Amino acid sequence: MPSLGCRCGDVRLKVEGPHIASVECLCSSCQKAAQVLEALPGAGPILDGKGATPFVLLRKDRVAIVAGQDRLKAHRLTDDADTRRVIAACCNTPVFLEMKGGHWLSLYAALWPETDRPAVELRTMTGARDDLPDDVPNLRTHSLGFYGRLFVAWVRMGFRNPRFPDNGALHVEDR
Repeated sequence: MPSLGCRCGDVRLKVEGPHIASVECLCSSCQKAAQVLEALPGAGPILDGKGATPFVLLRKDRVAIVAGQDRLKAHRLTDDADTRRVIAACCNTPVFLEMKGGHWLSLYAALWPETDRPAVELRTMTGARDDLPDDVPNLRTHSLGFYGRLFVAWVRMGFRNPRFPDNGALHVEDR
């Protein structure tokens, strides 16, 4: 499996084993967070042309930070949000999204070189949008199959939920 990292190379991750899913999320939280994170100095685009955030979901025990852990900063849309988006503050590259209590990480797909990036398997949280291509399933919310993939991954992990670090909060003015 590839070694992944931020744009400047200070933060490096090692991933192994198959991914749980490769998705594009169209929820309003991902769109709002992307707007905030894309506005950071030197940040690149997060949303694709459909307004989706591409993620590759991996079990936490299959992701290791091998360099630059001290550069990771967490952003939450609100102080009490259960979701944190972690960026490499050295170059404002989004690294992963973590749901509170989740046993998986949603790594931003842009970490992969385009030639190695897992193909998108489905879109989630598409709501009432009818303008999306039909190349993959467009799920209005999350499906039973999606939750099934997450549950199987948790079983294979022995129902563990490893903690994943950051180095404090990212402070942005537009919260």
